[in-house]
Amino acid sequence: MKIQFLGAARTVTGSKHLITSDDGINILLDCGFFQGKGSETDAMNRHFGFDPASIDYLILSHAHIDHSGNIPNLVKQGFKGQIICTKATLDLCSIMLKDCAHIQENDVKYLNKRRLKLGQAPLKPLYNENDVEKAMKLFLGIPYNSNHNVYEKLKVMFTDSGHILGSAGINIELTENKKTTKLFFSGDIGRYNSSILKDPQPFPQADYIITESTYGDRLHSDISQTEQQLFDVIYDTCITKKGKVIIPAFSLGRTQELVYALDKMSTKKMLPKINVYVDSPLSVNATNIMRNHPECFNDNILEYMKSDSNPFGFDNLIYIQDVIESKKLNELKEPCIIISASGMADAGRIKHHIANNISDSKNTILIVGYAEPHSLGGKLRAKQKKVKVYGVEHEVNADIVIIDSYSAHGDYREMIEYYDCQDKSKVKHVFLVHGEYNVQLNYQKKLLDAGFMAITIPAPGDVVELN
Repeated sequence: MKIQFLGAARTVTGSKHLITSDDGINILLDCGFFQGKGSETDAMNRHFGFDPASIDYLILSHAHIDHSGNIPNLVKQGFKGQIICTKATLDLCSIMLKDCAHIQENDVKYLNKRRLKLGQAPLKPLYNENDVEKAMKLFLGIPYNSNHNVYEKLKVMFTDSGHILGSAGINIELTENKKTTKLFFSGDIGRYNSSILKDPQPFPQADYIITESTYGDRLHSDISQTEQQLFDVIYDTCITKKGKVIIPAFSLGRTQELVYALDKMSTKKMLPKINVYVDSPLSVNATNIMRNHPECFNDNILEYMKSDSNPFGFDNLIYIQDVIESKKLNELKEPCIIISASGMADAGRIKHHIANNISDSKNTILIVGYAEPHSLGGKLRAKQKKVKVYGVEHEVNADIVIIDSYSAHGDYREMIEYYDCQDKSKVKHVFLVHGEYNVQLNYQKKLLDAGFMAITIPAPGDVVELN
């Protein structure tokens, strides 16, 4: 068995790892978009580094676009195999990939107007909604903790990773030459004591592990203080300064956590009498899907739902889908909260909200999770004084506030806790992916201290043969 690391290698986006069995079967783990790489991003997403028609199976860890976003392009370029994921991931991909196609088309139109003025050739989107519909016909959703025979030599089982709705660690058993190898791919590892989702689930003993390392060099602040921090930002901005709170948030997971926190504040009569706008068609649809999968919820939210059957809805909460209504938000003068996608602020409606509000010192841009350093969100996290949005430079006069405890990624202590289910002496090798290289070097040391014996940080394109 060989593994080639084609994405999320020494970087955080573009998750894509190719397994080739000794008998020539090609199995792709994830097929995500590279994000936040500036002018390089488009070329990186157009070219896979392999023939898509040669892939026999795609096994998907979860629906986030940096893990699933390039699937329609894979199908467009010739992939005809089966796409295996959890049932919730299938439901989410049906809306998230269509939204991704729509965003591409809109962003390309916007960019092409500028390119035309500069005499540059127009761009084309990577795929459209028809390509998404073709891709969705190849999906198969299976339950957690159920062994699925992909073919006679390959079994797969999903265990809950607690990252987002439907997210999973992928447990693979591949039999070659009468010997079975157990490989585990973490996808993204979630938090313990999440406000909505169950804790990450222990998984069977593995021979080899491919693991994310996003926050391998840091500890999150106490999650119990998160809602108070959120309240403080809202009060300072909307009540004291009479400004707006602009929150870039992933449509799935982060948005629902924020809305749930605001719902609880509203129930306690703590939330100021201001409008809260969730400006993202995808967020609206993702929230509806989330309501349909309470089997993924933890006991705390299920108990809360006994007295509030809709934890994602309250007075003054307005979900916006229509683009005209979205544009009207730019004309608002009164204090409000705007939650909009994407979480890295590199696409979608949030870019317009940031452009229209970032130069006003009354406002706050609230960053509530990881953003790739080159993305707009990453530049705001770095407290740059000026940023470009759609090629136009803006002074950063708004307050930039970061609350990392809302992150859906576990910190290094939580990730190490996740691997306590493993007998480290039986794990032959660990491969670190989905992290910045300097962070991975730090996490590598922590894993060695925790008892793992062989740890590699593969570079993009590296091929490893498993004995």
